[in-house]
Amino acid sequence: MQDLNIIGGQAKQASRKMVVADTTLKDLALEMMAQALIENTQPILDANQIDVDNARQKGMKESLIDRLALNEKRISDAAEGLMHIRSLHDPVGEVITMWKRPNGLLIGQQRVPLGVIGIIYESRPNVTVDAAGLCIKTGNAVILRGGSEAVNSNRAIVEVIANAAQKAGLPEGCIQLIEDTGRETAVQMMKLNRYIDVLIPRGGAGLIQTVVQNSTIPVIETGVGNCHVYVDCSAEPEMAERIVVNAKTSRPGVCNAAETLLVDEAIAKDFLPRILKALEEKGVEVRGCSRTQAIITGIKPATNEDYYTEYLDLIIAVKVVNGIDEAIEHINNYGTMHSEAIVTSDYANAMRFQNEVDAAAVYVNASTRFTDGFEFGFGAEIGISTQKLHARGPMGLKELTTMKYIIHGNGQVR
Repeated sequence: MQDLNIIGGQAKQASRKMVVADTTLKDLALEMMAQALIENTQPILDANQIDVDNARQKGMKESLIDRLALNEKRISDAAEGLMHIRSLHDPVGEVITMWKRPNGLLIGQQRVPLGVIGIIYESRPNVTVDAAGLCIKTGNAVILRGGSEAVNSNRAIVEVIANAAQKAGLPEGCIQLIEDTGRETAVQMMKLNRYIDVLIPRGGAGLIQTVVQNSTIPVIETGVGNCHVYVDCSAEPEMAERIVVNAKTSRPGVCNAAETLLVDEAIAKDFLPRILKALEEKGVEVRGCSRTQAIITGIKPATNEDYYTEYLDLIIAVKVVNGIDEAIEHINNYGTMHSEAIVTSDYANAMRFQNEVDAAAVYVNASTRFTDGFEFGFGAEIGISTQKLHARGPMGLKELTTMKYIIHGNGQVR
């Protein structure tokens, strides 16, 4: 069994060396990590196949297996993501602002690494690559703890990229994996505040709440995505259909997929038959309110619990609402402050929706599926923060840094 205090100590030592690693060295490491992924594609795929086979034997939903499964393209995409991170501006060392006091002191704010970042996550082995890449670029050491369903994939990936980073000249221990996936070990990790500076959970509501409730380390809360699309009375029907279908079906097992469709009562009789037909053609199970059932017979009733649920599956809850006020109220009541969208031709309604909906990302006439670090131009993301302190929305490079004050004087005393 791994000793977490040893892992933590190694990460802390590595973080002190990472602080002074220059951009050239970090970029070389990212390049070598990307190349190593490509060169070791087959061993990684072999390990991943064991995880996928185990998941199917345990009856895991296909939408979740899609999150777990790797193929040559996904590994290539992960390597490309590392190269994109390499190409991005290094925020470490950047002086954000500087001012001069009447006593002659020059005081500035400078971006510095957070230190040691711990990440507890489920299912998606691509998170292993993204997280390590972002942490390396920002001069942080990282301790990764994935779920049991991806343990073989994560072990293979970390072995490859950690060796590559070390060959490039980065310190041993800057990328580490906790291989024990038991709950007891996870809780022990949450108490390593002596070594870990911030903890980021990525996964379902149960995992995130467990971390928030048990951690003695500061937590950046990420990711449960009970996302909505509201189709306003002025929406262009073809656009609305395209957005709703994409938001629900393009990848239903991810946190930025839509889980609830809200439709203005003024267009419900015309729009609901159209959109529900399009969704059902994609294999989506529809659960509707009483007004939805009155328009479309034969669909399952939506319970109050349905409106709180992140399905991560081809299921959608539908509700007919009395205009934008009820839509906003519903979203702020049931949503998880992740990603929300309105489809409308009414500028005033668009502005009201963006101003009054409480979420990390609020869209007008676009799919919620764009809430993603790569799509936002960050190269990759460490997670999507749904809290309001330090970071909110897709967390890229800048969100993995903090500030320190740098002060220059010429002999001043107080």
